[in-house]
Amino acid sequence: MQTSALFSSTFSPYPTTHSHLRSRHISPLRSPPPPTTTLSKPTTLLSASNNNQNPIPKKIPPNPQIQGAKILPLATSLAIGLTLRFIIPKPIELTDQSWQLLSIFLSTISGLVLSPLPVGAWAFLMLTTAILTDTLPFTTAFSAFSNEVIWLIVISFFFARGFVKTGLGERVANWFVKGLGKSTLGLAYGLTLSEAVIAPAMPSTTARAGGVFLPIIKSLAVSAGSKPNDPSAKKIGAFLIQSQFQCAGNSSALFLTAAAQNLLCLQLAEELGVVVANPWVEWFVAASLPALVSLLVTPYILYKIYPPETKDTPDAPAMAAKKLELMGPVTTNEWVMISTMLLAVSLWVFGDVIGISSVLTAMIALSILLLLGVLEWDDCLNETSAWDTLAWFAVLVGMSSQLTELGIVQWISSYVAINLQSLSLSWPVAFGVLQAAYFLIHYMFASQTGHVGALYSAFLAMHVAAGVPPVLAALALAYNTNLFGALTHYSSGQAAVYFGAGYVDLPDIFRIGFIMACVNAVIWAVVGGFWWKFLGLY
Repeated sequence: MQTSALFSSTFSPYPTTHSHLRSRHISPLRSPPPPTTTLSKPTTLLSASNNNQNPIPKKIPPNPQIQGAKILPLATSLAIGLTLRFIIPKPIELTDQSWQLLSIFLSTISGLVLSPLPVGAWAFLMLTTAILTDTLPFTTAFSAFSNEVIWLIVISFFFARGFVKTGLGERVANWFVKGLGKSTLGLAYGLTLSEAVIAPAMPSTTARAGGVFLPIIKSLAVSAGSKPNDPSAKKIGAFLIQSQFQCAGNSSALFLTAAAQNLLCLQLAEELGVVVANPWVEWFVAASLPALVSLLVTPYILYKIYPPETKDTPDAPAMAAKKLELMGPVTTNEWVMISTMLLAVSLWVFGDVIGISSVLTAMIALSILLLLGVLEWDDCLNETSAWDTLAWFAVLVGMSSQLTELGIVQWISSYVAINLQSLSLSWPVAFGVLQAAYFLIHYMFASQTGHVGALYSAFLAMHVAAGVPPVLAALALAYNTNLFGALTHYSSGQAAVYFGAGYVDLPDIFRIGFIMACVNAVIWAVVGGFWWKFLGLY
């Protein structure tokens, strides 16, 4: 009752009030622990008294770890929303409901950055606030839980588990290492190309990083005498980590189904009236040339500015061949996984023609994997990151949708557009300014999907108001969302995975992240600009 009263007295002008939401990294995919065959007896801490031969159990001290919300991040997150609600005057164009929702949303986004609670917990808290303060009715607050795109993202986590469980992802990567791995640069290209091949059917960059590529890179590095948290890390380990990390964003940008945030971007664009016809194909065609150019030049540029100490790796192909030999022939489950993913990708490409939606395609594919035993239902239940994403993602999407419906996004975009027009900027210049701002703001975010939920709709509306062609704006922002995932060690799920391996120093992460961000900006602006003009996007 005290907690309810606290939130009631903060966000709402009425006798009752509310609280809202938050976001976090998608943890790397983890394999289930091996079954134990023995049970150990519980041990008891004992002490003996001088006057008593019978041992007396010691009291175990309570866990000193602070439980519940972190006080300073909690207070800061709430203060930001309260400041907007009660100190900053409400514009006359907006209703009390919309201004109150914006204040809750700002506290939600602040929580994404400051992390007073885990993502799902903060999301639930903020959703409760929105309902308690009568800002949103219950059915509206929970409406996004039936969103098709969110369920497509959830199912994609299950596909990723299938790739790891069957070993198919590892097998594909080893094929490329066997063929291209005679030099360190060749290894980097082999790993990069293998991720590009896997990406459309394994829609989780974090799962690809933690479940497939990091184990292979660590194995190759250690075999070459390159150890983590050691001066030898720069023999080949640091270079391979940086190459794979910097290329992952382009692999994710190449295919609509290569990352969860891609699907969310197009969903939010559609809510603003920007519809991409035949999305899978149009996304791929528009991204193909700039993404492929970036994938081809990134390992080479890193080879020059962040060179490995060991240039030749003659043993790597033999190691990959040995690993493939130990794995044996392609298993039945791997063939089922291959066939199912080929079916899914085909339906994602041609499904609109025959009336099968993207989410239905994913449901059919998952049903096949469950029916044939490639995945078990327990595998799905144990994929906690999928269910956690469902919880906080739905809250974030629902709030973003309501901000659009209540006119907040339109009001913000109109205000920015007026200021841009006062500077007499042409739409290409405004396009560049807004894209750069959207990219650089990610230094404040620790989640790509959180960034999309917080800012994509507003920035897309600003683009449209500034005269940028709507489909071009929607796709460019979405591609940008993938590219800024390699800015820092916290900018994405895969960033945490690769940095946590211990091969790359923190200053190098920031330095290389900024340099490659500039390289990608030039490639996507120049190559992408000419390509999009040829395709008729503007």
